[in-house]
Amino acid sequence: MARMKFLCDADRCIECNACVTACKNEHDVPWGINRRRVVTINDGKPGERSVSMACMHCTDAPCAAVCPVDCFYTTADAVVLHSKDLCIGCGYCFYACPFGAPQYPRVGNFGSRGKMDKCTFCAAGPEGDSTEIEYAKYGANRLAEGKLPLCAEMCSTKSLLAGDGEIIAAIYKERVTQRGYGSGAWGWQTAYRETIDV
Repeated sequence: MARMKFLCDADRCIECNACVTACKNEHDVPWGINRRRVVTINDGKPGERSVSMACMHCTDAPCAAVCPVDCFYTTADAVVLHSKDLCIGCGYCFYACPFGAPQYPRVGNFGSRGKMDKCTFCAAGPEGDSTEIEYAKYGANRLAEGKLPLCAEMCSTKSLLAGDGEIIAAIYKERVTQRGYGSGAWGWQTAYRETIDV
């Protein structure tokens, strides 16, 4: 079975926020919650990069590891979802996630913020596929319809890729090779701009 993954190519992202808007519109996400957001590093300086961020549907998800009620689960497609019926809104997942994906739906005192909300990779939740109850809690279930997440489909530069992890990796590898980076596109030297004498 395919392992569904996201990948954002920082060399292509133009910070248009089409992915954010598409997600909010497709799932009727309330004002103040962004299941996906665009983060810009070195804004306005040479080397500026923008990256579209959301739940990365980790293999060993830290949000699931800290949840006291085990409301997180992984589907056969390796999409990490959660049950809002089981969630108690404690916020442990919010603090454990390195991507800041789980969010409270409201601002307020602890206990009044509601149950956590996060990116579902357009796979909705544990309710029956494409039911009104599922849509009200989690949004559209595009995966059940054989579609990919709308955020990736709406990306005008195809910077945001979504789908089978192996296919996504092959696409990115081809892009990196065409850019002439070779194997130096990632790793210690690229991250820290240092040369290592071997």
